[in-house]
Amino acid sequence: MTEKRRPLFWEGSSKKDFKEFPIPAQKDMGVALFVVQLGRMPDSSKPWKGLGSGVYELVEDHRGDTFRAVYTVRVGDAVHVLHAFQKKSKSGIATPQPDVDLVEKRLKAVLARYGLSGR
Repeated sequence: MTEKRRPLFWEGSSKKDFKEFPIPAQKDMGVALFVVQLGRMPDSSKPWKGLGSGVYELVEDHRGDTFRAVYTVRVGDAVHVLHAFQKKSKSGIATPQPDVDLVEKRLKAVLARYGLSGR
C-alpha cells in the first residue's frame, strides 16, 4: 500500500532561509516535513501558539543554536512552510515579534489564495 504524499509549498523566502540552516538541521527537518507530507505528526513538531489549529513548528537544535520551521496543514491537502528561521533571542523562549508577524502575514496570504479567512 502506498501512501499519498501531500504537496509541499514554500512561502516567501522560507525555502531560501531553510537552505541556510546547517546541513544536519536541514536533513532532520526535511525528514520531519516528509512525515508531515504523509499525514503524520513528527516527534519534533508542536503546535504554534496564537494562530489556531493546523499551524505547527518544527524545532531543531544544532551546536547550541535553535532552528525553526513553521508550517500549516490547514489549507487544502497540502503542507505550506510559512517561515524558516534561526531563533536568536537570548532572553527566554519567546519567538521574536518580527518572526511572529511574518508567520501571520504569510498564513493570511495562503488563506487568501484559497479564498479562506483567517482563524
